[in-house]
Amino acid sequence: MTGSVPGDPVPSAQPGRSSLNAGRRARELAALPGEVVDVLVVGLGATGAGAALDAASRGLTVAAIDAHDLAFGTSRWSSKLIHGGLRYLASGQVDVAYESAVERGVLMRRTAPHLVRALPFVMPLTSLVPRRQAALARAALTAGDALRAAARTPREVLPRPRGLSAVETLRAAPPLRPHGLRGGLLSWDGQLADDARLVTAIARTAAAHGARILTRCRALSVTGDGALVRDEWTGETIPVRARSVINAAGVWAGGLVDGVRLRPSRGTHLVVRAEALRGLTAGMQVPVPGSRSRFLLVLPQDDGRVHVGLTDEPADGPVPDVPEPAEEEIGFLLDVLGSVLEVPIRRADVAGAYAGLRPLLDDGRGATADVSRRHRVLTAPDGVVTVVGGKLTTYRRMAQDAVDAALAAGRIGGGRAGAGRAGRTARIPLVGAAPPDRLAALDAPARLVRRYGTEAPLLAALARESAGGLEPVVPGLPVLGVELAWAVRHEGALDVADLLDRRTRIGLVGADRDAAVPAAEAALGAYRASL
Repeated sequence: MTGSVPGDPVPSAQPGRSSLNAGRRARELAALPGEVVDVLVVGLGATGAGAALDAASRGLTVAAIDAHDLAFGTSRWSSKLIHGGLRYLASGQVDVAYESAVERGVLMRRTAPHLVRALPFVMPLTSLVPRRQAALARAALTAGDALRAAARTPREVLPRPRGLSAVETLRAAPPLRPHGLRGGLLSWDGQLADDARLVTAIARTAAAHGARILTRCRALSVTGDGALVRDEWTGETIPVRARSVINAAGVWAGGLVDGVRLRPSRGTHLVVRAEALRGLTAGMQVPVPGSRSRFLLVLPQDDGRVHVGLTDEPADGPVPDVPEPAEEEIGFLLDVLGSVLEVPIRRADVAGAYAGLRPLLDDGRGATADVSRRHRVLTAPDGVVTVVGGKLTTYRRMAQDAVDAALAAGRIGGGRAGAGRAGRTARIPLVGAAPPDRLAALDAPARLVRRYGTEAPLLAALARESAGGLEPVVPGLPVLGVELAWAVRHEGALDVADLLDRRTRIGLVGADRDAAVPAAEAALGAYRASL
């Protein structure tokens, strides 16, 4: 089976209805002009894909489009964390913090336990952290554990935070400087195997429920009755008629609907090789000197890389397709990280860097760091529903609220059975989901189980059909050749960029990307030859 949690709906045993590929895209796009769908979703990041799943699971007909690819925008530039909202408590946003804790529990226990695992975090208490600040941090971790309990996430999923001695702190985070280290604080949060992979799983689960997931389809104009769409492959323009439209275009949402004023902020991360931070297996939360509420995150990944972030800077001007990190932000991150390391990371050690833009609603506050992370759902006079703000962790709730707003307008449903029922995505496992004990029993390489869940044996079987399927795409990286073939056949990858920049994330390091291009081209060529 594709994966389930006891008591939940059981998806199909084969990729079947959830498979996305060039052939399915062509068929569904060709049929679209002759129909009127209940819901047209614009944008296929986490929230847009989530809205497509939510609407389709309520019995509505759905088309979801994106000008580029799944997870092309902000959703792939995150810290790869599913967090409990601890930072929002400091600013008094208790409701936002609680919502984050609830949604973290949903992902870790029900909908995506194969993609989200508990990650320990060490906060080093150095001479730069006054004792009063350390006491406040301890209190915050206690409050965060109370949020976990309120959200009904069991202790065995997220263990209790506690203090560490200096020796224990160095054992958990060997790169730290011993001199002046008083000890540390240990806490736990959720870490994603890959944010873009989460979006792919959501989109495929939506497709399994009947949603049409159409990438490379740009909305040229949007109204409450649909959109004029251009197929970016052929240049053909297609009128798409819909009873309701949900604008989930993220930082580009304001360009589609009048009256939506966004104030994007840029969050930059560094990518360094694991050997630059010898022996680090836990995450680290490094207090930013001079601030009581800002922390640098150091996040080991399972691909031999470590991500270091993040900044919060205004991103004025036109919105680029791919944001670029500013050199001064890279320097800031290196400086803060260097304040706690025995051997500082140099600029030459930075293998890659990436930046994402947060789609924050402009509320007139002075700094983007002060703008609320609450999501907002806005309904235009012509009926277009726009959802902005929020966080990756709460994508499911954002999507549900957007579909609720579309239903409230009374233009869709038509009295069909189930069309007006409440959202149920908190109980729908994503493709590949299963409890940990079932995942552990699968006969497949551990790398595939961590990223594909119960579909891992299917990838292993596919690998046996071709030479090199279980060999690394690039020496020194764990990405396997079969992952490229699977992405083309079942995950909607249409070109080299889809494969390297979003389905596998090889492209986060330019040198690795260059080395992997021939393998990506070969995977695409093999699929085309099979048609």
